[in-house]
Amino acid sequence: MSIDDLLAARALQPPGFQPAADVLSGETADAYFERTRTILAAERLDPVVTMELFPRAAGVLCGAQEALAYLREILGNGKRIEPPPIVESLHDGDRFARKEVVMRIESRYSAFGLYETAILGILAQSSGWATAARQIVDAAAPIPVIGFGARHVHPSVADQMDYASVVGGCIGASTPAGARLAGLAPTGTMPHALILIFGDTVKAVEAFDRHIDPSVPRVALVDTFKDEAEESVRVADALGDRLWGVRLDTPSERGRVTPDLVKEVRARLDQAGHRHVRIVVSGGLDADRIAYFKEVEAPVDSFAVGSAISDASPIDFTGDLKEIDGRPIAKRGRIPGRTENPRLERIDLRD
Repeated sequence: MSIDDLLAARALQPPGFQPAADVLSGETADAYFERTRTILAAERLDPVVTMELFPRAAGVLCGAQEALAYLREILGNGKRIEPPPIVESLHDGDRFARKEVVMRIESRYSAFGLYETAILGILAQSSGWATAARQIVDAAAPIPVIGFGARHVHPSVADQMDYASVVGGCIGASTPAGARLAGLAPTGTMPHALILIFGDTVKAVEAFDRHIDPSVPRVALVDTFKDEAEESVRVADALGDRLWGVRLDTPSERGRVTPDLVKEVRARLDQAGHRHVRIVVSGGLDADRIAYFKEVEAPVDSFAVGSAISDASPIDFTGDLKEIDGRPIAKRGRIPGRTENPRLERIDLRD
């Protein structure tokens, strides 16, 4: 499935982001927003404002769908706010330029001002992950990439990180929660722990084959006990046509996976009559290393990438008030009034 197919599928079935109670209560907001709300309420000031959100660097947008889930909860959901709020936005997966307005909110300030911290944070972190994923995917193209970064982030954001990796172009994600947000089944093989417990790769793979649903591709991890090429042939002999592929994850202590190793595994599988078996490469991959594998024509069928996506820096986003009760305004250094962006689409705030 291509990234265009994935984005089209999400347009029909938006991910089910559930607003968190601590965010809605304001517990995760910068304290000065709550103090601002207190002061404005005491002074009986509640203007209609227009806020524009824009990034400090170019990238791939992610987090818009989650941010809109919060905006539907706080501005829609049957709430009577006059005049009715208006939200315009780009969509997850859209590329954006530096300082391009990706979202615009027009409403009473009291209705949404408290949530500026959360919305900016969602866009910043998720867009950072998605942009890193797109860089990896572009480097690997047309070889597909699987996102494997959940072990490098806090579990409370693992699903958003996995979702962002798919928005960035990865064809799969490792956690059920993240894959569900992306409308996919989770992708995964087997851990070294399973093989170590069985004491033999073939025995572990045969047990996997006996007990795991046949719809799950059989991909054997082949770097635990024996030479990777030898282990690949042993597993392929045991499972035959049921084996989808082998995964090479040789640790740095053993020199990591190299293009020459991939070429040897491919040759030995072919010589043993297992041309159908694919080769997945993982372990410390980034865009430069993937480009090197491609440059020397290593016969890789897919890459699995973790920390190069999960460790990505957030892309800073800013929220600026550009109108107050219809009057153009801006802080020094910014241009007062709305910033034109015909790419913005009006969002339906109804559930």
